[in-house]
Amino acid sequence: MDESAGGGASAPPKSKKKLFMIVGAALLVAAGGGGAWFFMGDKSGEHEAPAKHEPAKPPVFIAMDPFTVNLQPEAGDQYLQVQFTLQVADEKQVEQIKLYMPLVRSRVLMLLSSKKASEISTPEGKNKLQEEIVALIKQPFTPKSSPQGVTGVFFTSFVIQ
Repeated sequence: MDESAGGGASAPPKSKKKLFMIVGAALLVAAGGGGAWFFMGDKSGEHEAPAKHEPAKPPVFIAMDPFTVNLQPEAGDQYLQVQFTLQVADEKQVEQIKLYMPLVRSRVLMLLSSKKASEISTPEGKNKLQEEIVALIKQPFTPKSSPQGVTGVFFTSFVIQ
């Protein structure tokens, strides 16, 4: 019986050590959960406020007729055949651009015909060309008018020969 009494005396310290480890682990989990709630709670509140605003308007597009131009000479005669779609702010911009379509086409033709094939054959060159077309079409059509609401150019066909 002495052995079982000795065994009983040594068992409680092990269970206390185990109890402390369980309590410590539970505290760590609770602290981690509280910290996550604190940090995630702040950010979700900030992101929810803009979501309550007016829903985004659907995009408005204008499909342009194809352009075919001679490129600046490099290695023989080359030409570009390109078709793209404009993204504009609203229907008012669609009507404005359609009204001035001859001017829009002239501006774009002049830009395209000033390019060399090597300038526009890379992805970077195409991106730069998109930016240039947007900037060109955004320019006011008349001296007293405001800039156009063109937000993007998307190539639907792009062939260099």
